[in-house]
Amino acid sequence: MDERINKIKEVLVRKGVSQKDLAAQLDKNVHTVSNWCINKSQPHLKELRRIADLLDVEICELLYSNKEK
Repeated sequence: MDERINKIKEVLVRKGVSQKDLAAQLDKNVHTVSNWCINKSQPHLKELRRIADLLDVEICELLYSNKEK
């Protein structure tokens, strides 16, 4: 998948949270979170909501707008 859909990596950097820390909080494999961060795969919507809650951001901050292209 070459299209960037999520901004999880950008938000993690902004918040000072590592992929490893997020994976632990979500009880996910670090490889899974890494794939989300490079947009190789995408989290389920329920997981996206949980990520937003953990990072204290709105879900829309984790996603690229289709108008940003």
